[in-house]
Amino acid sequence: MRVTTKGQVTIPVEIRERFGFLPDTEVEFVVQDDIVRLRRVDQPEHRRGDRVISRLRGRAKGKMTTDEILALTR
Repeated sequence: MRVTTKGQVTIPVEIRERFGFLPDTEVEFVVQDDIVRLRRVDQPEHRRGDRVISRLRGRAKGKMTTDEILALTR
């Protein structure tokens, strides 16, 4: 694996999936002696589902009430 001229590397998919490195995941570099570790920064207020909800918020165009929508799904 090589570092690009922009200082970028590609994290293999197996590692991304195992450690939860999703798009927009905050990470930090931890240096110990001559070892550099990449670590995900846990942000409990910014979970994966929160990003999805925030993108969808305000897009509904229907005139139905919440009760009417729930009745349709039952």
